[in-house]
Amino acid sequence: MSYYFISRISFFKIKSLIEENNLIFEGMSTANNKKATEVCLTEKQIQIIIQNWTRFLDIKLGWINEFDKIVFKYVKSFFSVYILHFNINVKLFKLLRILEGHTGNISSVQFSPDGLKIVSAAWDDTVQLWDVESGKQIKTFKGHSHSVYDAKFSPDGQMIASGSGDNTIRLWDIKSGKEIKILEGHYNEVRCLNFSSNGKNLISGSADRTIRLWNVNSGKMIKRLIGHADEVASINYSPDNQLLVSGSRDRMITISNIQSNEMIGQLSGHDKAITCVVFSPCGQFIASSSYSNDHTIRIWEVNTGKLFKTLVGHSSCPLYLKYFSDGKTLVSSAADYTIRLWDIQTGCEIQTLEKHSNWVKQIDISPDDSTIVSCSWDKTIIIWG
Repeated sequence: MSYYFISRISFFKIKSLIEENNLIFEGMSTANNKKATEVCLTEKQIQIIIQNWTRFLDIKLGWINEFDKIVFKYVKSFFSVYILHFNINVKLFKLLRILEGHTGNISSVQFSPDGLKIVSAAWDDTVQLWDVESGKQIKTFKGHSHSVYDAKFSPDGQMIASGSGDNTIRLWDIKSGKEIKILEGHYNEVRCLNFSSNGKNLISGSADRTIRLWNVNSGKMIKRLIGHADEVASINYSPDNQLLVSGSRDRMITISNIQSNEMIGQLSGHDKAITCVVFSPCGQFIASSSYSNDHTIRIWEVNTGKLFKTLVGHSSCPLYLKYFSDGKTLVSSAADYTIRLWDIQTGCEIQTLEKHSNWVKQIDISPDDSTIVSCSWDKTIIIWG
């Protein structure tokens, strides 16, 4: 164990805590053959371990690099066992099928509202529609003259909106495969977009540093929001459609009131460009990721703007985040080619999914929380269930 670590925590304290926890872990090992849902620790034992290791984990994150690797694995394995034993709703995922068809880096993927289809967008200038059950491609939507960076289903599942490097947003009719409208106004690449929950409006973020609100029926711009000093990389509505959160390459996360067009808060802490921002299902928290060297995911309180929790585990920058519907589990994809599931309450990693051979650009979760879909710059889409 390094001098750096010993200088901060007394050897005797560690020895005492580990001996105490070892007695508990011995009890756990005898229960390995029991069902995963059966409780193997007493409440007092759980509290002892959590209190002891939380004391270590509260220390500045830099200590992990100096921490003895055996002890670190010991801590990590405990929390994995704890989560699996005491969160009986945790589902572990495995690879179901791989979808291939795009000829360029895939930048976006999403389940349809009924969970039966998937839409994807790629740098091959196309948007593609897939059948989840068979994994077969259903339709290809062509019209953009540059890479397509984002594509989203309308809430009724009848339409797809796509944003492109050709500076336009295009609306597509799913049944016919035809282009319905072209929304023009951005003067640089459209990097991200999202429908309001009622499907009446659409928001878009662009490399022109603006966010624009559109009327879906008319195709006309309703308002333009300014405030970011660089490309807008990620935008999302709050569950009640009253607030908008945006993340930019300027390293800032902005919370705006859509009706008043006013910025009501800013979250700062990431030291590099923001890659993703998303509201929790309850609307009380925002999860964010960035290109920061610490590779962390941060969860913020909306009302106070305070940092609530930091999730550590990716070995390269997280790129996209998505909550499960109950708000207790978060999924992230990253430039380390992995997808990770996180327990929000403990802040610990539940599972790592590995198969992609390049950046995993986006993920989505099916409406019933049973399936995850991911897309990558390796030009594949993977369905996990």
